[in-house]
Amino acid sequence: MRGYEHSSNDLSGTVHGFVVQAGSVQGGIHVAGTGPREKVPPPWQLPPSVRITDRTDELRALEAHRCRAAEDGHSTLAAVSGLGGVGKTAVAVAWLHTLRPHFPGGQLYADLGAQAPGGPVDPGEVVGRFLRALGVPTGQVPSTVGERVALYRSLTAERQLVVLLDDAATAAQVRPLLPAGRCVTAVTSRRRMPGLSLDGGHVIHLEPLSTEAAVELLDATLADGRVAAQPEEARALVLLCAGLPLAVRIAGARLAARPRQGITTMVRALSEEHERLKALAIEGDHDVRAALDLSYQGLPPTAARLYRLLGLHPGPEYGAPVARALLGGDAVEALDALHDANLIVDIAGVSGGERYRFHDLVRLHAAAWALQEESGDERAAALLRIGHHYLANAGRAEQIIEPGRASLERDFEPESVVEEDLAPLAGQTAAEAALDWLERELPSLMAVVRLARPAGAPELAWGLTDALWPLFPRRKLYREWREAHEEGLLAAEEAGNEEAACRMLTSGALGRLATGDHAEGLAMFERAAASFRARGDALGHARTLNYRGLAHQRLGQPDRAAELFARAAAELPACGDLRAGALARFNLADVALGQGRYGDAVVNAEAARLTLEAAGDTYNAARAAGLAGRACVGLGRLDEAESELSAALSALQTERAGFEAAHVLGGLARLSERRGQPLQARQYYRKALFLYSSAGRSQSAEAAEALARLSALEPPEARPGDPGPEAPEPDVSDDIQDGDAAGR
Repeated sequence: MRGYEHSSNDLSGTVHGFVVQAGSVQGGIHVAGTGPREKVPPPWQLPPSVRITDRTDELRALEAHRCRAAEDGHSTLAAVSGLGGVGKTAVAVAWLHTLRPHFPGGQLYADLGAQAPGGPVDPGEVVGRFLRALGVPTGQVPSTVGERVALYRSLTAERQLVVLLDDAATAAQVRPLLPAGRCVTAVTSRRRMPGLSLDGGHVIHLEPLSTEAAVELLDATLADGRVAAQPEEARALVLLCAGLPLAVRIAGARLAARPRQGITTMVRALSEEHERLKALAIEGDHDVRAALDLSYQGLPPTAARLYRLLGLHPGPEYGAPVARALLGGDAVEALDALHDANLIVDIAGVSGGERYRFHDLVRLHAAAWALQEESGDERAAALLRIGHHYLANAGRAEQIIEPGRASLERDFEPESVVEEDLAPLAGQTAAEAALDWLERELPSLMAVVRLARPAGAPELAWGLTDALWPLFPRRKLYREWREAHEEGLLAAEEAGNEEAACRMLTSGALGRLATGDHAEGLAMFERAAASFRARGDALGHARTLNYRGLAHQRLGQPDRAAELFARAAAELPACGDLRAGALARFNLADVALGQGRYGDAVVNAEAARLTLEAAGDTYNAARAAGLAGRACVGLGRLDEAESELSAALSALQTERAGFEAAHVLGGLARLSERRGQPLQARQYYRKALFLYSSAGRSQSAEAAEALARLSALEPPEARPGDPGPEAPEPDVSDDIQDGDAAGR
């Protein structure tokens, strides 16, 4: 575990991860990588097609719009709107699948969650997923939405691919997700979204199926001749289903399970239940509710109970382990029964693993039955089982990513825990697989955090937030970082848990520093310091000295920062934390370097390096060596500087810490300048700028300084005859210190 207690560069908000070195950077400068770049296969993310009926006109209109756009040399944007359950996604998927031979660049898919319990998905999050699907390593995904969108459009400008944006909330949510070039984008939404017409979009609205088409769909679902034998009854049944394909399929599935039952029986049952089902108001689709109700009543008891309990699940989707945790035993047969009845959707092809979701209408129906059939205590217990399941597995993922991290105490019911599959896929590390699981489940985890305090389980709010700590900085999830810690802090304060409150303050404040909210972060650190002092926790208070120093340094108050760092460097070792004390000395050296006090910088950096090496912290020891080397350049001790900087660069490459490697490259560039080697200095500056950009820090002061010095060494247009890189090429990514934010 490494250091959340250290310098400003530790807390940049960037991530560890692999960087795939680019072939070229702006200005036509070629940057040679250390090895061949692995070819990333195109993504094929579209859900599978299902049978659709009577949508020929809509499909023809969509294809005609695409052909017109292609003739004009434009990208294609089409929006399909309509009532929930009318078949919007099925139509869009069917159309896009026909285009695969013409669009070899791949297929991207995202559920934008307009009807999700937690609200629509943030476009920045979706763009980040798309970038990773297109081969951008996590470490190179920019931190801001604007930079992500710019990179996404650059990558798609010359690529032929299709994109499906499912269940969009607004046109504004869609716009950042539109690719460049001659790509095809389909959007589905319950809303008509006329705003997309301003972006060249063609909007079509799906109406429910005609009676004839709905009968055809029912006949295809049954496939046993009953529709031909009872045509009038079939017509009556599809009228009761309001022509919605979802309702027709559900009614058909129920009849298919009862081959000896006549269609008349289903018609009579639906008609008789109308008055009772009106209470379940979902956009006025009373007939659909009747069909869902009958399907529910036909479930085996265990499957019916699982249906009700899954209706309480706060997230948009869930895996089979959640179902097992809710039932307290095997859930395979119950899940199969729900799937066979078309009450849950198998989305394993999109999300991977055994994963399911409800159609929006079905989810509301399941929740209504839970309210009717499960007591308040039973519903609360089910929510607690869901929360404990996620807490235990998030804790497992946390320990894989940061082994030995000291966490807040977590209590959960052992019977609620079913182990999720966190095993890495081919080519993945265990930590990457654990991070992927946390990010995939993040909507559900955040939903539990939001619900925990109102549900009377505040410990879930701060416990899950604490377990999610390794994810937030590594995947740059700043919005969730902030929201989770705010809710966790509120829960801890209401419960009177000072230890948890301090953890939420310190780790939450680190998120503020990562997003530039330095003053707010400082205020949070000071609140934590006051709490530690009041409770007599000398070590906790000493750690806040380092945190507060970082905040003052970011606020442009180096003298106050140095004062706090000096106190931390003295008090932390006295409290038994030698490593944290060394990081405080590193921060002192950093301030000295910035003030041109190179001698003080070398002394403190070397002292920090020795202690960090003894503690086995090779990463921060390398950072200290790099800082000492940069200070030696300032002192004119060039041979010593070269030795320190070269060793630091090698170690940071191993750690894949691109942001810190960029600092070292800047030091090597300064060294080359002092030696009268301008061409080599220019190469080092270019490499540094590339890594700053990869880390999402192209606007940082360090990047600006490197760019200014590069500009002073060469004209704006790079010379095509310049030699290639003269120094080892870093194949590294941006970094964030992923240690325990609470100072344990």
